[in-house]
Amino acid sequence: MDRSATAHDNLWRASSAERVDSQPLDRDIDVDLAVIGGGFTGSSAALEAARRGASVALLEGETIGHGGSGRNVGLVNAGLWLPPDDVIAEMGEAPGRRLIAALAEGPAKVFGLIDSEGIDCEATRNGTLHLAHAPKGVADLQSRCDQGQRLGAPITLLDRAETVARTGSEAFHGALLDPRAGTVQPLAYCRGLARAAQGAGAQLFENTPVAAIAWQGDHWQIAAHGHAVRAKALLLATGGYHRDITAPFAPRFVPVHYSQFATAPLPAALRDKILPGGEGCWDTALVMSSVRIDKAGRLIVGGMGDSTGPYAPLHRSWGRRKLRRLFPELADIPFEHGWSGRIAMTGDHIPKVVAFGPSAYATFGYSGRGISPGTVFGTAAAEALLDNRPDALPIPVLDGYAERFTAAKGAWYEFGASLIHTLPA
Repeated sequence: MDRSATAHDNLWRASSAERVDSQPLDRDIDVDLAVIGGGFTGSSAALEAARRGASVALLEGETIGHGGSGRNVGLVNAGLWLPPDDVIAEMGEAPGRRLIAALAEGPAKVFGLIDSEGIDCEATRNGTLHLAHAPKGVADLQSRCDQGQRLGAPITLLDRAETVARTGSEAFHGALLDPRAGTVQPLAYCRGLARAAQGAGAQLFENTPVAAIAWQGDHWQIAAHGHAVRAKALLLATGGYHRDITAPFAPRFVPVHYSQFATAPLPAALRDKILPGGEGCWDTALVMSSVRIDKAGRLIVGGMGDSTGPYAPLHRSWGRRKLRRLFPELADIPFEHGWSGRIAMTGDHIPKVVAFGPSAYATFGYSGRGISPGTVFGTAAAEALLDNRPDALPIPVLDGYAERFTAAKGAWYEFGASLIHTLPA
């Protein structure tokens, strides 16, 4: 029986080569910038601010990368889940193109930081493949390809034969190759950012949940772990794992779960056949799934749904069926790891930056694309807050943001994924 049938072991925690050495907050401190949340966004912001010579305190309620950043698939994509035309339709021509351009540079920013900071995170920059799960998916990919190429993206539509050769699977009908993109071990990348921030002078405090934040006339007062942090500027970067803080602002989003199952390392002969180039992949299905391989040769299958929730048996059973359909030769290889993460999805699938007080931003809503956007937005938020330059951010800053019925919508997504996962994979 697969270990994932009874255990919830996060592969990224088991295999991360990066570590962070920090303790809970144990004193009152004064800083230029306080960052709440130790994921991609918060760690990137802390690194950028520290590089600029600012004093920084990063407060994480659990450990660095505990939330979605440490449960991510690890695809470093050059854009959002939405096609470019949809982004422009939602945001308007100029703002949409600005965001698309900023995120097009996201992978270069990510891999640049990995190189400059020596982050040991299994970085593989061989592109990503958006896979057509059915013949109708090819038309979707052709449309995305046309839209991207009009904006200068160096993307290519692959035919079925090339797709089979690159994936080692007969299950797909074509693919969109983005050579700008790649994969990382996401928790190691996040920890590496935090470690680099610490090396640049930022103070990191893990296991330090924030109880309250308030503007005190000329600074932010953050109560955490029985102590106070006084900060000139504040970044709320809790993403899909926001908790406790309700005033002066709490991010509103639809919680969507995504689960992953990792095999034992593949035998050498199969490793040479299955994803030999190491591209990370996701498909065109309405209830999306992903497939990738890690440095040790483990095949990782992912799909929407919470493998720790009420429908857990359905999602785990689906993972096994999906693996068998994609790669029949792996039918009996065991899953050694299984885990789930929570995504902060906005109604329009566009990220948000909200100014909720003087020199204070909340960033959230990457809708499943956390690595590149988190790095881009975190870096830009540090610049915007320290230099009082909201135009440094890749999207317009909002005065507020709210969504209705978020819990009900999240439950509906989970039910839909569970229903689909009862069908043949």
